[in-house]
Amino acid sequence: MGKDSHFTSKKPRVFVRGIEGHYNLKDELARLRAQPRVVKGAEMKFNDGPQAFSRHYVEPIDGVTQTLHIHLEEYAPGGKNQKHGHVNEAAFYILDGDGYEIHDGIRYDWTAGDVAVVHNNCVHQHHNASMTKPARALVMKTKPMFLFMNMLFQKQVEPRPTEPVPGTPPYKAREGEDNYNHDE
Repeated sequence: MGKDSHFTSKKPRVFVRGIEGHYNLKDELARLRAQPRVVKGAEMKFNDGPQAFSRHYVEPIDGVTQTLHIHLEEYAPGGKNQKHGHVNEAAFYILDGDGYEIHDGIRYDWTAGDVAVVHNNCVHQHHNASMTKPARALVMKTKPMFLFMNMLFQKQVEPRPTEPVPGTPPYKAREGEDNYNHDE
């Protein structure tokens, strides 16, 4: 009756791409256990700016953890970060300040002590609502897990501002401080 189509073939097929490479659980556990268990925040410096700054404590490139990416975001008075979206969820614990999120066009207000959750595949942007005080958030996400599963998709919709907030003096992120209780 002719040649079998690929739908009726008895030939085994591979539906998922093969993953190859050296991986030994014993070696990986030894590597992880050799990593520092305490990351000194005072040794980390902020990058980016002039409206939104980031201090990365644990990120995928470090190899310190297998599932977490943790960083601190600081927003200048009236500042905002880039408008973007990504596959992984993120939780922002608001350390100080007042601000809001725009998630898929909807505004969500936050203040110190709140947790702002960015859901998977949400286009979002973070804003400091105060024109006089900075705001900070500790960000926790499972980005390394998504990298491992080859599911990392991130898209920038609007870049981080490259100029200070109009009408405000240039802002410098708070580095090396002794008092982290900013509302006192």
